[in-house]
Amino acid sequence: MTGEADEIALSMRDLREVTGFAAACAETVLDVFETDQPDDSRPRDAVTAAWAFARGGERGKELRDRAWAALKAAKDTDTAAAGEGARAAMAAAAAAYLHPLARSTQVKHILGAAAHAARAAELAADDDRNVAAEHLRRSAHLATPAVLDVLGRYPAAPSGGGRVGELTRTLDTDLRTRTRAV
Repeated sequence: MTGEADEIALSMRDLREVTGFAAACAETVLDVFETDQPDDSRPRDAVTAAWAFARGGERGKELRDRAWAALKAAKDTDTAAAGEGARAAMAAAAAAYLHPLARSTQVKHILGAAAHAARAAELAADDDRNVAAEHLRRSAHLATPAVLDVLGRYPAAPSGGGRVGELTRTLDTDLRTRTRAV
């Protein structure tokens, strides 16, 4: 498909809602990263920048730089759990850059922070999948009607992506089911 059928209408309000949701999900596991790297503020800075955008701030270079810095922080960790915590923060800041393309891969911009946060919590609990499931349930409750509306404009989450991809698809299915039930 080409042309207008490939595009999804997104307003700045939509982007702010999605980013606020992502920031709320990511901040729940900042402590997982900070326990591993107590002197590294890059993931917290990314979440702070995401919140600033969600509350009316600029979507510019600083936000993008904070996302990249959080990703670099993920590579500097000593544990997989801390790395996922930093990736959740990166995904929160990157949520502001959701593209208006009708592609399943864009769902990762909406749900990536929640999926990485669930994986961080799961790994921090010795790979306990029940912890991830509970984390996803809490994340689902953070999704506002506006976030559900934006998610519903996109195709379902893509296959692949390992455990984080699986968590993304689980949350995606849950939120879409919740939307249909309303």
